[in-house]
Amino acid sequence: MNRVQEKFMKKELSVGTFTQLNSATAVECLGQTGLDYVLIDTEHTAVGIDFLTAAITAADAAGLVPLVRINDISRSKVLQPLDYGAQGLIIPAVETVDEVRRLVEYAKFPPLGNRGFCPTRDGKWGYDEASQAGTGVYFDRCNRETLLIPQCETRGCLEHIEEILAMDGVDGIFVGPFDLSIALGHPMEFDCPEMRAALDRILAACRKYHKMSFIFCGDAQTARRRAAEGYDSVTTGLDALALIESYRAMVRDIRA
Repeated sequence: MNRVQEKFMKKELSVGTFTQLNSATAVECLGQTGLDYVLIDTEHTAVGIDFLTAAITAADAAGLVPLVRINDISRSKVLQPLDYGAQGLIIPAVETVDEVRRLVEYAKFPPLGNRGFCPTRDGKWGYDEASQAGTGVYFDRCNRETLLIPQCETRGCLEHIEEILAMDGVDGIFVGPFDLSIALGHPMEFDCPEMRAALDRILAACRKYHKMSFIFCGDAQTARRRAAEGYDSVTTGLDALALIESYRAMVRDIRA
């Protein structure tokens, strides 16, 4: 089972981070940290197909769940990472229920959606146990264990959050607090009444429909606070920033 999903079912916190370094070696190194997943970002990072496949493979080898944030709601952008073996998709800037319906159609096999089928790395080119058991078993496994997580960072998504989370095929919500605060007219004011009300509404909808709640956190202290508030998963930091901070600290120590 997808480890992130398994932890959710056991009511255990999962922890991940973003990778923006375009380095499969960096992804492998993250596997030595105790993280549960790595989120390969194609929205804010120039990522080609070759690196995407290498990063997913590196995550698998390192024992990390590979999730991919795509940069467009289109059939190819949804289908390709899943064929390469991504165990979940994060979709930014979702605005409408119709967009989410389209995502389900692209990402899930029948009867939930209409994902295109081809023997690919996702099913070990048709030779893994589920594939060998037939398309019914393979489709069911993919629909259950491949996570579809719209990102709530727009006013439109927030206004339709209950309807979105009630949809079959949607596995949870990823909160983007920075862009959501901007959309609500309170940039980076994460504790203002409007943001508190928005986050409470999102969490309540996730609990009502038994769906996963993810949130981005800039640091460990914020991640601990969000976990205490009831989020199922915290995505903490970026590997590029962690590299900078670790080297800055080392240089300060040397020069002290």
